[in-house]
Amino acid sequence: MEKDLRQQKTAIIKIALFGPESTGKTTLAKQLADYYKTEWVPEFARDYLQEKWEENKHICVADDMMPIAYGQTALENEKLAKANKYLFCDTNLMVTKVFSEMYYGFCDPLLNEAALEHEYDLFFLTDIDVPWEKDDIRDTPEGRETVFSVFKQTLIDTKKPFITLSGDKECRLNKAVSIIEDLVLAKENNFSSDDFVQIYNRGISFETILKQLKNFKKGISKSNLIRPATINDGILSLSEEEFQQKALFFDEQKDQFKIKKFVPASGAATRMYKFLSAFLNDFDIKKETINAYINRKNDKELAIFIVGMEKFPFFKTVDQKLREIYPDFETLERDYKNYYFIKLLLSPDHFNSANKPKAVLPFHLYKTHIANPIEEHLNECVHYASSKNVSNLHFTVSEIHQDLFEKSVLDVKEKIEKPSGITINIGYSYQSKSTDSITIDADHNLVKDKNGSLIFRPGGHGALIENLNDLDSDLIFIKNIDNVIQNHIDEITLYKKSLGGVLVEIQQKVFGYLKLIDQGEIEEEELKDILVFAKEKLNIEMNEDFNKFTLENKINKIKEVLDRPIRVCGMVKNEGEPGGGPFWVMNEKGNASLQIVETSQVDLTNKKQLSILAEATHFNPVDLVCSIKNYKNENFDLLNFVDQNAGFIVEKSVEGKTVRSYELPGLWNGSMAYWLTVFVAVPLITFNPVKTVNDLLKAAHQPQ
Repeated sequence: MEKDLRQQKTAIIKIALFGPESTGKTTLAKQLADYYKTEWVPEFARDYLQEKWEENKHICVADDMMPIAYGQTALENEKLAKANKYLFCDTNLMVTKVFSEMYYGFCDPLLNEAALEHEYDLFFLTDIDVPWEKDDIRDTPEGRETVFSVFKQTLIDTKKPFITLSGDKECRLNKAVSIIEDLVLAKENNFSSDDFVQIYNRGISFETILKQLKNFKKGISKSNLIRPATINDGILSLSEEEFQQKALFFDEQKDQFKIKKFVPASGAATRMYKFLSAFLNDFDIKKETINAYINRKNDKELAIFIVGMEKFPFFKTVDQKLREIYPDFETLERDYKNYYFIKLLLSPDHFNSANKPKAVLPFHLYKTHIANPIEEHLNECVHYASSKNVSNLHFTVSEIHQDLFEKSVLDVKEKIEKPSGITINIGYSYQSKSTDSITIDADHNLVKDKNGSLIFRPGGHGALIENLNDLDSDLIFIKNIDNVIQNHIDEITLYKKSLGGVLVEIQQKVFGYLKLIDQGEIEEEELKDILVFAKEKLNIEMNEDFNKFTLENKINKIKEVLDRPIRVCGMVKNEGEPGGGPFWVMNEKGNASLQIVETSQVDLTNKKQLSILAEATHFNPVDLVCSIKNYKNENFDLLNFVDQNAGFIVEKSVEGKTVRSYELPGLWNGSMAYWLTVFVAVPLITFNPVKTVNDLLKAAHQPQ
């Protein structure tokens, strides 16, 4: 036998099967070779050791490791010469290395070096979820978990690209084929095996990655604005009496529904304190006064913060801590007091405010306590999002912050439930990593960290359409975590219930028409009524071709148009807040519909589009109620109603460099583009976001 451990270089895709004995490696290698009509490399040690056993009942010893390594290398190189595009290796020198270390406590340096140097495009780590099969040369089945852990850790320590395969024979084959197809795509697009495994482990299909790359290259198509939605032209205006009537109707109907409140709450409060963080990074108290810094930077936010400092709900708590840390605090100059206050507020060793989720921060000072947004949302829940004395509240959170949420809920839940007589059920979910985006630099190169790992960024709040899709509820109120108010709960309740009433009225009509269609009871006259309803209540008008359809095709078209999720969105007067607004938009097929459009979705170089944007009278405060079940009480698949062309390309900074990433169509923008949509004008009192900490100084967040 030639004593050579060198591996032949090749352009052929080589897949190594790796794992403990009796985990299906040989079976899978044969299956894959048969599927791809190519070669597979058997386990040299099997024949070698079987021959030893049959000759004199000798078992494997340490001196067998190198002959096995030489034989395996020669066999692999021999099969490689005959392979067709792929080669599947039942084993490899890394397996020999592991067994040598496990059974004999050492590995020959030549074997160790060759095992590390041998390259494969991918390792399939075979799981131990298959039955152990006895033969003459296999060890015992005991301790399989430990052995599997050793194999897995070896791949991690040696930085080999691997994916674990579990399941039965058919499941493993199907999974392996799917992975290999994507791996080939990745290689063709200059992704390394390591890149591919990182993408796979995030649950992102490679097809999705290719779409992201395409979006980076060609850009995202902009919305085609027709005109702003205004009162009586896309926005429903209700009198105070009508609001009362809608709210009363909702109360009469609500017990037939399972109602939930859905609160996107995963973000940290970094932006809330951005100007304070910048101040701490750039200010030297020994070299200038705070007033000089404010003038130098024209930092109005900092000036407002300092002037209003004593009105913040957290002032007394921070002030008290300052006096504990600095016994001579009272004698300090005013600048030092203010500087230490801000420093303590943001310090990771103390209040760490900028790194916590907004949900747990002190927002409102009451006579008896300080309330955070979680408490305010629980309080809102029992007022308008309950039926049959049960209220369901769902937070989307960051996994690392869930404990903070749970503790905060525990502190206030009983206090709210007891006087209301309503039980509050709390649920949590995370934004799926499968919705993340890769990042690229200015030259369209993939951005990686110092360890060579791809840098992914979250796909934006549009990713939460998947979380919404998983809920089992009839009506869902959606509201941002920071949009809460101190006092005025009765007014908030009125307008939220009235939106619910509008939705229930529309849903009853839509469901009634769809049931009539199913029963075959729609004639020309009924069809006219439906068209009037669609135009007047849903702002949907059929195009001219509709009149050319047969009655049957007209009915089918109407059913397609009406059988969709429903959303009723509150709209407030536009007072210059950044964000989306209601517009009439033309799609690529020439159909007009009501949409919520962000400024970033508009072509600002187009004077006409810019003019339409400037004419907007209303703003979207993320205040909506949804119906996500159809007339048969089945959940819609909400992913079927997303405008995939309505995403965003955003610029961020990584280690001082500008990078770009892709964000999914926004939750209340493109992710709900093909829903039935009704916009309702609601008062400004319903919109009280806390975008910066200074917003807590506004009247809506101050004690009365």
